[in-house]
Amino acid sequence: MTKSETYALNSAKIAEATKEWLTKRGVTTPQIAELVLFLQKDYYPDLTQQECERYVEAVLTKREVQNAVLTGIQLDLLAEEGKLLSPLQEMIENDEGLYGCDEVLALSIVNVYGSIGFTNFGYVDKLKPGILKKLNDKHDAACHTFLDDIVGAIAASASSRIAHRKQAEREGVVGPPID
Repeated sequence: MTKSETYALNSAKIAEATKEWLTKRGVTTPQIAELVLFLQKDYYPDLTQQECERYVEAVLTKREVQNAVLTGIQLDLLAEEGKLLSPLQEMIENDEGLYGCDEVLALSIVNVYGSIGFTNFGYVDKLKPGILKKLNDKHDAACHTFLDDIVGAIAASASSRIAHRKQAEREGVVGPPID
């Protein structure tokens, strides 16, 4: 029997692992929601933290997002443990500025949510507000080369969902629920 014959995808397990690994790496839904609020507060002054958290949760239900989270965190962990081959080890360990694969993985998340997601991602990636500043801090042993971009992409995607939903509401078109 081959590996492919014994493997069975378990979507619930993947979703659970995604949330678990974000938490283990020091990232919570409220922290990501703070980024969403930062991105959207000027456009929607009545937007609440709780509403942003619901949009973040909705983004985290997407398989593409879960795959990116799990892949990026694993690469960060392997770099922390020194288990990657050189020169990749050093590039990821030091968050090399010219190494763009971390952004490319994050863009696979925002790609699901359109051009607003791309522009929001670029904005938070440049400014590094909130949890992104902590994740980008190079003074501890933790490696978050992929995670900081992934968290920014999740926030940018939730912001995009909000923008699209609010526009539909203005037009009187009731779209599908946020989840």
